[in-house]
Amino acid sequence: MSTSPTKRDATPQPPAKSTVILLLSTIGDTTWRMFLPTIGATILGVYGDNQFSTKPWLTLGGIIIGTIIAAALVRNQMKKVQRT
Repeated sequence: MSTSPTKRDATPQPPAKSTVILLLSTIGDTTWRMFLPTIGATILGVYGDNQFSTKPWLTLGGIIIGTIIAAALVRNQMKKVQRT
């Protein structure tokens, strides 16, 4: 007598990521997207101010540009998360 295949006979699926790991990876991903552009552009602004004696204008420009880049990166990340 033959038996019909059941779901247990199907190809095993890889285990799903736990909620904690998914949450921690999202937090880590968002953190670098926020701080790296902001800190990097600010450091470049401070360096430029020291080289060209334009204090504080390049630093302020770096902060503003870094913040805009960080906001765009986080927005794109959130759009990607919402699609999945």
